[in-house]
Amino acid sequence: MTFDELGLSAELLRAVRDQGYTTPTPVQEKSIPVVLAGHDILAGAQTGTGKTAGFTLPMLQLLQKSHPERHNKHKIRALVLTPTRELAAQVGESISTYGKHLTLRSTVVFGGVGINPQIQKLQRGVDILVATPGRLLDLIGQGKADLGHVEFFVLDEADRMLDMGFIHDIRKVLKMLPKQRQNLLFSATFSEEIKQLAGGFLKSPVFVEVARNETAHQVTQVVHPVSKSKKRALLTHLIKEGDWKQVLVFTKTKHGANKLTTQLESDGINAAAIHGNKSQTARTKALAAFKDGNVRVLVATDIAARGLDIDQLPHVVNFELPNVAEDYVHRIGRTGRAGNSGESLSLVSVDENKLLFAIEKLIKKSIPKVVLPGFEPGNEEPAEADAPQQHRRPDHRRHDPSSPRKPHSTRGRRPGRGERAAAKKV
Repeated sequence: MTFDELGLSAELLRAVRDQGYTTPTPVQEKSIPVVLAGHDILAGAQTGTGKTAGFTLPMLQLLQKSHPERHNKHKIRALVLTPTRELAAQVGESISTYGKHLTLRSTVVFGGVGINPQIQKLQRGVDILVATPGRLLDLIGQGKADLGHVEFFVLDEADRMLDMGFIHDIRKVLKMLPKQRQNLLFSATFSEEIKQLAGGFLKSPVFVEVARNETAHQVTQVVHPVSKSKKRALLTHLIKEGDWKQVLVFTKTKHGANKLTTQLESDGINAAAIHGNKSQTARTKALAAFKDGNVRVLVATDIAARGLDIDQLPHVVNFELPNVAEDYVHRIGRTGRAGNSGESLSLVSVDENKLLFAIEKLIKKSIPKVVLPGFEPGNEEPAEADAPQQHRRPDHRRHDPSSPRKPHSTRGRRPGRGERAAAKKV
């Protein structure tokens, strides 16, 4: 099937062709006709499957077609709610890209940056608003955003929304929306909480599921067993020997991302970190430098990298495996996008074997293990039982063999129980 067969307008097809796309991804093929027909959707689709265009294209078409006399007023007629700044920016970019031949206006609002420029854009009027929950509620509270005309509501990455504690904010937003509207919910996983949320606002939804909790077939996966102490050296070796120009590396923590970035820089590799403690300006700057090729390695935490849209990213490295197996799927979904091939490598130490087992169970296949010469996993990392000195309380009385022993003084010390008993006997 081609995009020409999906019922999209000439303006949208032109924008799609401008991007070099001719064949829709499975989620686009399934979602676009359903949305164009006016149905609500409950979609099981992870990042990297093309879901953003899957709802952006039909949403743009419906907004352009319906109520044309209202276009010049630019009321907020579509709201896309996302969990992170990066995903909001990606969706906003997608709307601008595909809607460039239309008369619709859009803007993106999120926290971490000044609110006044966002207010000014809203005052000039927008048809489509992409927002994170916190900043949206701030704007509504100040009377700067009105959701009373929304015809189209998209809740993107609902599972991550709940993970980040946004459930109450989502419910507040839902209460402010008109009852008559079209709703789309996208989630990579479906917990009971997600099902309850969906049941509360979706009306007779069409269920669309695409490769949920499965890794993209075009992504080559490999595990390199390695000692924890050799991970940094192995990563540097892979980048330099493979002459990698662009690689996204995942760590568990913000501190770990900063530390690894500094180490890579000392190895002569241009690197930048992106995580929640970085300002939005710093994160945007780092991502732009990475896309432009000025930064070779982008080190990221899971939340910061959620929603990153990088065309033809060739390499993703799990420097540390995630605690949640589903996050592995999201991580490697950064590569192998839109039909391109990609490579995912995981540097796994022995203490991460349980996490690896959980990942393989989730994706229903074993990932090939390749031990690289010179980086074999060893026993030099002491386990807790082998290194009790790290956990002992400081003992300042411990004897130094090189110095003579001093007799213990009893001056000023209360007699012990044994000493008191002996004194009584005497």
